Amino acid sequence: MTETTARPGDWAETALGLSDIGDRFRTRVPTDRYRSEEFQQREREAIWMRTWQVVGRTDDLPHAGDWTVHRIFDQSYIVVRGKDDVIRGFVNACRHRGNLLCQGSGNAKRFLCQYHLWSYDLDGKLRGVLRENIQAPFDKENHGLLPVRVECFAGFVFLNPDPDAAPLAEFLGPDVAELLAPYRLDEMTTVMNVREALECNWKVVMDAFHEGYHVSGVHPQLLRMIDLDPTKSRYRFFGDHCVAVAPFDVPNAAQYTPEQQVAGIKELPETFPSLTGVLPRFDELVATYADSDGKLVFPEGVTARTILQQATRDTLTGMGLDVSGLTDAQMSDNQGWALFPNFFMTIRAGECHVIMAAPHPDGDPNRCVWHVRSHMWLPPEHRDEFRAELVEVEEPGSYEYFLALQQDYEQMQRQQDGLRNSTLDHMSLVKEEVVVAHFHAVVDRYLAEGRTQP
Repeated sequence: MTETTARPGDWAETALGLSDIGDRFRTRVPTDRYRSEEFQQREREAIWMRTWQVVGRTDDLPHAGDWTVHRIFDQSYIVVRGKDDVIRGFVNACRHRGNLLCQGSGNAKRFLCQYHLWSYDLDGKLRGVLRENIQAPFDKENHGLLPVRVECFAGFVFLNPDPDAAPLAEFLGPDVAELLAPYRLDEMTTVMNVREALECNWKVVMDAFHEGYHVSGVHPQLLRMIDLDPTKSRYRFFGDHCVAVAPFDVPNAAQYTPEQQVAGIKELPETFPSLTGVLPRFDELVATYADSDGKLVFPEGVTARTILQQATRDTLTGMGLDVSGLTDAQMSDNQGWALFPNFFMTIRAGECHVIMAAPHPDGDPNRCVWHVRSHMWLPPEHRDEFRAELVEVEEPGSYEYFLALQQDYEQMQRQQDGLRNSTLDHMSLVKEEVVVAHFHAVVDRYLAEGRTQP
């Protein structure tokens, strides 16, 4: 249907399957890591204070002076776009007596401490000291805001509390950058942005999105629409990070008539609403395979899946997105990217969905804060119309997520209730949960070695 020139997305054709991975990772995971305050304190020092973490998108701070506060446990940071268009990070504390400068988000020409009215510019330099003429001589040059490492990649803003950390590009590695580049993530618009406290450990969230083994039990509505054959999944590991992909297809498609295949594809928007925009073109292409009696006849090599891929390519190209660097499989298949420590993203042509989870600021290992974001590629004239602002959910259970996400929301908190049982000393993973096993292997390595990079 398209050119066969090698593209970054071709990795999935030759990547590792479950049989290739074998017993590379352990299957027993101790459960104290989900409920122990001592374990969480070790994570704080070895992981959270030393790794690059996504704190937002560049389009969260579109204008000079736009700022937001990001917290890691009890540590507070300001992330701000300067007048020179550079996004920077600072410790959220006045250099005079340590007063908190900012809460929430906003826009400012300067940061003003409400305690003694010291002021700082967007570059962090100390500009004003109350009754400075009386305090003179005063060394303003060495009393600016304390900087924290901030870098951007693919439209995401990363922060690292460790001043000695390796650059973000080195932490991610060249393969990650190369494989994600054709999606044009930096051009996508935020269309969903929700943050909420959950009654579970942050790793429960990450575990849940690192595997599809739970679909049969938690998302039964997907069984008739998505092929869950684990032997078709493919994996690639990049030190601390990894990516996995499974074909987005009607189960056992060859056993069904073209009409049944089409019906299965058209049910997908119930769980994946973004596919709605592709269905008009999908219907047009399907109609070309109808005979004089209206019966669908698919020639060899054509299925509802391949038609969906072509419809997606046509639709996105018509919108102005260059998808020439993406394979046909990337038109339909969600690739699941796990960037250590707490970033999970499913991505396909034109869209991505992000799940992040971090320890709750109150320090309770049985609680966390999860942040759900969706991003889509939209023509420039429609981006402001669909752009979503951050929703902070204060009342548990009051926000209505789409069906699959709501099911995960409920399940993860049920799991934590079980993990609280001290007699349960370990979890037993199966082969399909290889990404979960890899994730915990990385956690263990950070705790054991205290390192910040692969």
